[in-house]
Amino acid sequence: MRKPRLDDPDLPLADLMTQWPQTIPVFVRHKMLCVGCLISPFHTVTDACEEYGLDEAAFLTELMRAAGLG
Repeated sequence: MRKPRLDDPDLPLADLMTQWPQTIPVFVRHKMLCVGCLISPFHTVTDACEEYGLDEAAFLTELMRAAGLG
């Protein structure tokens, strides 16, 4: 099995936060309720950004930086 990519558009938020826990403060800083949410195994970054009205590219850049990938 290959390692997940943070920028994979199909990566569930639960998997993202498990693989890169250092991204959790990014969600908290944006006042997102994704951390521990029952829907996080099904929602992606795209879904969350749409739900919270965030610019997806900018949010993904923040996540990448927090994860030490960008």
